Amino acid sequence: MGEIANKGEAGISISVVSHKQIRLIDNLLRDLDKQCRSSSFEVLLTLNLEESLPFRLGDFPFPIIVIRNSVPQGFAANHNQAFNHAKGKYFCVINPDIRLKDDPFQALTSCLQAPSVGVAGPLVVNASGEIEDSARRFPSPFKILCKAFGKCKGSDYAVSERVIYPDWIGGMFMLFRYDVFAQMKGFDPGFFLYYEDVDLCARIRLQGYEVALCPAAKVMHDARRDSHRKMKYFRWHLTSMLRFFLSPVYWRLHVRR
Repeated sequence: MGEIANKGEAGISISVVSHKQIRLIDNLLRDLDKQCRSSSFEVLLTLNLEESLPFRLGDFPFPIIVIRNSVPQGFAANHNQAFNHAKGKYFCVINPDIRLKDDPFQALTSCLQAPSVGVAGPLVVNASGEIEDSARRFPSPFKILCKAFGKCKGSDYAVSERVIYPDWIGGMFMLFRYDVFAQMKGFDPGFFLYYEDVDLCARIRLQGYEVALCPAAKVMHDARRDSHRKMKYFRWHLTSMLRFFLSPVYWRLHVRR
């Protein structure tokens, strides 16, 4: 931990974690440099596994703080750790495989001007331009089984030009108000890789805030879908799912509805 490039104050603190994915992050940083000149931000780059940087911190016009983990951590712990270094009014979690064709932050921060909104996400498309299902209703055991048997297909929400207020948004790109993330004490580190986004959106909604998907902001996600290909990721996914369904958060949602 320790490399820092300081170049002014940031309005948005962007947290991105590398698991030997620094080449993807290099592309993301160059997208931020090219597309987001009108936004003020800093990047909190966590190297979960040791790797060298293919760029110099001074290559970019925004501050970059590099956090090097001595022991690998999960999604929640890594982003919570980065939040402890954040200086922005907003805290943004971005996956390494996100690409930007324009600046999503102007539209997203506009969505967050409403005091009722605690977290906002962009419209997410895949490499072919198809809309990904990143705005969803909370899962239930019945719906999981329904999908497992090839039923319950399709998106939970119809996407148009208007802002959508779904139950939860995907963790590949989430922009939080700093005070809301702090109030929630961040992600629950009991989830190692999956369902952190579901749990946090649930807790945000239980506190009376809205979750927003803002179609005016758009990003591209080159998803890896490791849980569909590797047993280790599938086990993590299943464990996280069971943890959520057995949690007080899930049952509070159930009673509320």
